[in-house]
Amino acid sequence: MATEITRLHHAGHVVRDMSAALDLYRRLGFVTPAPGYPAMPPREGGEPEPFGAANTHADFLGDFLELATVVTADGQVPSDARLVPLQAPPDVLPTLVERIDTTRANLAECLERFEGLHILMFSSSDIDVTATRLTGAGVGHGGVNTVRRPAGGEVETVRYLEIDGARPGLEAEGRIGVVADLDPRVQATRLVDHPNGAVGLVDAVLCTADAELDAVQARYERYLGRAPRKEGPSRVFDLDGATLTLVPASGLAALFPGERAPALPALVSCTVAVHDLAAAENLLRNNKVPLVRTPSGDVFVPATAALGTAIAFRQAEESAGQGSATTVR
Repeated sequence: MATEITRLHHAGHVVRDMSAALDLYRRLGFVTPAPGYPAMPPREGGEPEPFGAANTHADFLGDFLELATVVTADGQVPSDARLVPLQAPPDVLPTLVERIDTTRANLAECLERFEGLHILMFSSSDIDVTATRLTGAGVGHGGVNTVRRPAGGEVETVRYLEIDGARPGLEAEGRIGVVADLDPRVQATRLVDHPNGAVGLVDAVLCTADAELDAVQARYERYLGRAPRKEGPSRVFDLDGATLTLVPASGLAALFPGERAPALPALVSCTVAVHDLAAAENLLRNNKVPLVRTPSGDVFVPATAALGTAIAFRQAEESAGQGSATTVR
C-alpha cells in the first residue's frame, strides 16, 4: 500500500455564476473570501482584464472546498472579486498563460456536462514519490508542476500533478490529481470560524455505471496505491480522516435518498465534518436551505438546491487530549 497519499486535499465545485455560488455557500454557513480572477492587459498599455478560471475556497486546517468558474467575455464578475495580475518573468509567462488556458478549457468541458462537482485532488506527503509511483503503474499524468502564489505576507509554493484521461489533465469524471500536503503554517493563516462549524472535508462520492464499477475501482487503486473495502454495493477507499466512496448508479439513492447522477461517471457529493451537527442543521433550516437525512445520520443539501452537487454535513468528535476534529463514521 502506498503511504504517501494522506487525505483529500480539496474538492472543487464548478459553477456558472460565481455570485450565485457565493450566496449559496454563505447561506450554507461557509466563509468564502472574495474570489480571485487572473488578469492580463488585452493589449500593451491596457488595463488588466480577467481571463481563464476564477476561484475561492472554504478553508479548513488540512483541506478545503473550492468554488471555481470559467471566465467568459460576457460573464459577470462579483463586485468584491480580486483581480490578480499575472506576474512572471518573460520566459515563464507564456507557459503560465498556457496552463491557465488549459485549465479553463477543461473546466468549460466539465460545465458542458453539468454544473457541479468536477475537481477532486488528493494530498501527498511526497509528490515526487507519487509521480514516480503513478508512472510505474502506467498512469498518465503531466508531471509535477510548481506554482508560487502570495499568501498573506508570504509566498506559498504549491506542487501538484493532474492525471490524464479523456484529455490531458481531465478524466471522464473531471479534474483528478494529487497535490503536496498543505503547509500547516500557511494554511493556519486562512482559518476562520465557519458559522456552520465546518472543520474538514471527510468524504467524496464518485458514482459510476454499474457495469463500470470494477474498472473505476481499478483506476483508483492505481491512483491511491491501495485497495478499497466493500460496504454494501459501494467501494470505500480509507484515507487519513477521510474517504473516497465509489457507488454504482443503482446504489446512489440508498446513500443519498432522492439523488440521481447527472451523468456517468460523476462526482456527486462531498461531505464536511462539523463541530455540532444539530447546530449546523438549525442554521441551515433558518436560512431556508432544504435538507435530507441519510440512513447513516448525516444531513445533506440536495443537488437541485446546491448548484448540481449534494453537499453533506457529518458530526465530528474531538480527539482525546488533542482538541482536533475527527469524523464519526
